[in-house]
Amino acid sequence: MNPYTPDIDKCDCTVIHEDVVDDVRRHMPEEESLLDLADLFKVFGDSTRVRILCALFEHEMCVCDIAALLQMTKSAISHQLRILKQSKLIRNRRDGKVVYYSLDDEHVKNIFDQGLAHVSEK
Repeated sequence: MNPYTPDIDKCDCTVIHEDVVDDVRRHMPEEESLLDLADLFKVFGDSTRVRILCALFEHEMCVCDIAALLQMTKSAISHQLRILKQSKLIRNRRDGKVVYYSLDDEHVKNIFDQGLAHVSEK
């Protein structure tokens, strides 16, 4: 970097803008809600879980079908499904001996679509 060029990412201000800080503080969600949100985003931090969610956007599926699609073991898929279910992102239903998994609600697809739109921006 040129020593004569100011670093635009560095703030040299030492004044606290109290009105801004107070306004933002009033609008911040409760700490517990923010922790829950961080935990939700951690679930999206695993590519296998993201691939499972993407598959379930198209059709409800059983563990065997998801395992075949992703070329993984049923055990590995079951583990990820358990995490997704605990996070209330998917639900299941039994039909005889088969358990089918689907998205819990439309919010899941909305979250996914927003994230995909963000990473697709150029």
